Amino acid sequence: MRKVSILGATGSIGKSTLDLIERSSEEFEVVALTAAVNAEALADAARRTNAKLAVIADESRLSELRDALKGTSCQAAAGVEALVDAATGDADLVMAAIVGCAGLAPTMAAVEAGKTVALANKEALVTAGDLMTEAAKASGSTLLPVDSEHNAIFQSLAGSRSEDVSRIILTASGGPFRTATSDAIDAATPAQAVAHPNWSMGAKISVDSATLMNKGLELIEAHYLFGLPSERIDILIHPQSVIHSLVEYIDGSVLAQLGSPDMRIPIAYALAYPARMPTPAQKLDLASIARLDFEEPDTTRFPALRLAREALEEGGSAPAVLNAANEVAVASFLGGEIAFPDISRLVETALEDNGHQAPQSIEDVYEIDREVRSGVMAMIKERCA
Repeated sequence: MRKVSILGATGSIGKSTLDLIERSSEEFEVVALTAAVNAEALADAARRTNAKLAVIADESRLSELRDALKGTSCQAAAGVEALVDAATGDADLVMAAIVGCAGLAPTMAAVEAGKTVALANKEALVTAGDLMTEAAKASGSTLLPVDSEHNAIFQSLAGSRSEDVSRIILTASGGPFRTATSDAIDAATPAQAVAHPNWSMGAKISVDSATLMNKGLELIEAHYLFGLPSERIDILIHPQSVIHSLVEYIDGSVLAQLGSPDMRIPIAYALAYPARMPTPAQKLDLASIARLDFEEPDTTRFPALRLAREALEEGGSAPAVLNAANEVAVASFLGGEIAFPDISRLVETALEDNGHQAPQSIEDVYEIDREVRSGVMAMIKERCA
């Protein structure tokens, strides 16, 4: 029986992870569950899975969580230190699914503790890639990618030597504005941006998919996961989202992982690795799909992808700056404060103004994050004045 902790249990990835665990409850023991603010949903999940520990990040919700857990043996806790406790406890595998930079500290704690970490929080590697990969080497931690694209690459690399790899190719659906004109993209609303054509995801990651920033963040993440430079990581638009990514080898062979657009497939691969487990995902029917289309990404209409590659190639603090600026800009767009094209414009300005040194610790990453967020919020206020 594998012991599992889920950081971010009430989000999209967390819910899918719980669905798989509850379908195979005889194979998993839930050690800890965490959530940001939803105490009711967290307590419900803890009751269903007999979790030993439930942690709410918002300390003001602790009494609500305790009340909801009355009559159970599950311990309730709150705050950043409790999140770290959840990440470093008795689990064999930690599902790191807290969205944004908020997940960095507990994810790093799990890595430093030598845990097997199923990495669904791409921001951890984007903002602290060098620090996290070095910590993994030192502790013996195993990083298992959960993003469908990186998981596909991981599967396609199985049993292969790194020196035999020519390049990796991340696929992207193109998002809801793939065929939209520049004028339509300029006028895009939050409701249109979160309406992803293939995947069911949270609002932030859906907007990132609409700008293609999500693919840019995945580009940076792929660099740290697989040790390849920017010029050997390509992006390919594939609107059907059937081929999740590809690996090209030096002999000309290209291996790919295909499947329905259901996050339970890569999550299951991480949960059961190195074995496999059944999922309720729809089986792939290529005859009914009939065709698979591909095209090059348009970095003129979608400049976020260009900005992310530039940040990766610049290195140092640039990826952390990119991530922080994007998180603030996306939140402001969803809140109706800025227009859709302003997301990339704000990120580009933040990168141009970047004077930060490369982070030497997690505390440095948080300091960069705080300063960039403050600067971007000031820019937004100025635009709205």
